[in-house]
Amino acid sequence: MAQSVWGYDSDNGPERWHENYPLAKGDKQSPIEINSKDVQHDSSLVSWHASYDPGAAKTILNNGRTCRVVFDDTFDRSVLRGGPLTGAYRLRQLHLHWGSDDDHGSEHVIDGVKYAAELHMVHWNPKHGNFAGALKQPDGVAVVGIFLKVGKTPKPEMKRILEEIENIKTKGKEAPFQHFDPSILFPKSRDYWTYHGSFTTPPCEECITWILLREPIEVSSDQMAKLRSLSKNDENEPVSPLVDNWRPPQPLKGRIVRASFK
Repeated sequence: MAQSVWGYDSDNGPERWHENYPLAKGDKQSPIEINSKDVQHDSSLVSWHASYDPGAAKTILNNGRTCRVVFDDTFDRSVLRGGPLTGAYRLRQLHLHWGSDDDHGSEHVIDGVKYAAELHMVHWNPKHGNFAGALKQPDGVAVVGIFLKVGKTPKPEMKRILEEIENIKTKGKEAPFQHFDPSILFPKSRDYWTYHGSFTTPPCEECITWILLREPIEVSSDQMAKLRSLSKNDENEPVSPLVDNWRPPQPLKGRIVRASFK
């Protein structure tokens, strides 16, 4: 398995990542399954706040493993603060993980429940100089995780992202994506779970404070189908649907999950 070709197939999927990325077998890996009975309510956990500049959105791309929206993070223009964090973290990108069907696709699992998809908003701590520096620090990165569940009503807020899918059908395609305020994707409730974990993709660096929102947002089945219409192959190769790009839950290894709510 070549260094650059990790993926989600049986020959290069999550069970094999540790062959090239030993951290994937580390003690603080993500995602995890959250069991309500083991979660500790922590009354010292304050609410979190995001102030995002819609002008920071730059491009949307299909990298063959996910659909990603990239933001300008050269200065503090879109930041996340509060919650379990000290200081302001800059928004760098958001991306999604989804299944081949509506009944699975999320990476985190809540009391046995899998959602259709999971949205990750990746922020980094500018006190570490740059993104690469932040990856080496335990408080380097903060990810807000939002579950997508399938319901009757399409999420109008997801529309912008899904409308662009036509332009990034195949791997390597990128399109301009301007004037987008990602805070429209937040659910009504600010309740969250938090724990220390890792990126869910190689090299699986253990630098992440997770802020996992309890309330999912609703999307329609058609909207999910749109995501699954992406291809993980280049345009000159046969279409191979980009689906099931999620990593299964990893061992908790003694970590405590805290909740901002009772």
